[in-house]
Amino acid sequence: MKDRIVLITGANGFIGSHLVERFISEGYKVRGLVRKSSDLSFLHGMKLELVYGDVTDPNSLKDAVNDVSVIIHNAGFASDWGPLSQFMKINFEGTKNLAKAAETAGVRRFVLLSSVAIHGFGSVGPMDESSEIRTQGFHYSISKWEAENWLMNFGKTSKMEVTAIRPGNVFGARDHTFIENYLDVIVKGQGGYINSGKSKTCPTYVKNLTQGIALAAFHPKAPGEAFIITDGLDITWREFTDKLSETMGIKKPTLSMPFGIGYAVAAGMEGVYKLFNAKKAPLLTRYRIRNGGQNYNFSIEKARKVLGYQPETHLDTAIADTVRWYQSKHFSQQ
Repeated sequence: MKDRIVLITGANGFIGSHLVERFISEGYKVRGLVRKSSDLSFLHGMKLELVYGDVTDPNSLKDAVNDVSVIIHNAGFASDWGPLSQFMKINFEGTKNLAKAAETAGVRRFVLLSSVAIHGFGSVGPMDESSEIRTQGFHYSISKWEAENWLMNFGKTSKMEVTAIRPGNVFGARDHTFIENYLDVIVKGQGGYINSGKSKTCPTYVKNLTQGIALAAFHPKAPGEAFIITDGLDITWREFTDKLSETMGIKKPTLSMPFGIGYAVAAGMEGVYKLFNAKKAPLLTRYRIRNGGQNYNFSIEKARKVLGYQPETHLDTAIADTVRWYQSKHFSQQ
């Protein structure tokens, strides 16, 4: 049945695998778009149809979008390092390729995972969907905004409904990009803050994110709209990190670096790495310093009012689940 088929791109990844779980649990037939080189370990035991393709190759998408009702476009290049051309090829051109293929196939709704990063860092108070777009020169942010902006304009003349989700700092089990690396540093006693961790942050537990995405995928008022999805908390980096440390039963970080010094050091590191065309990011980047040292918090009032979104998992439970996963992976054989 076409109305029960949901296509999830990047289904094998951290967020993607949680999306697969969510939609299967809600009774939908799930199809996952993955590359032939993808690690499928997160999908072990899940009942979904896998289709191989790549959003950067339009010719590989026909089988993926055929007979699909809803697409959750989760695949993308998420990093604070790399050439703009790479971000644009995957995040911008990839979105265009998939949306055009979806429209041709008669897909009913297309949900794009954008990012709150398009609003930038350093707000006075919580930002919302109407806040200024400030990519601040970051390649990831530029590519996400260009993709979202293009999709919304595309949706104005297309029969296919489009909507965008702007997640905050996503964390949870299977997160190798942020939380695993962050906990590694804390466990080693090497953790620290920018400006003593006083800046506001926007933790977004992955299961709360999938809840918001599932609502946007079918709600009648979602088309043509963008929604910020976070845990809706007023919390600083120190408060968030203290909870992680307490749950882990380890010493809380105490080191701190002033924002100005951290930013200057990060800029210097980036300059050296770019000079030598380094593929791997330096230890500090300007994006990381801004994320940790400037307010980066958001209102979820629109999602609450329009979608009926109310984060279903409390932060304490989310952190406990995340720590349990981390400990099972790193300490189970010790």
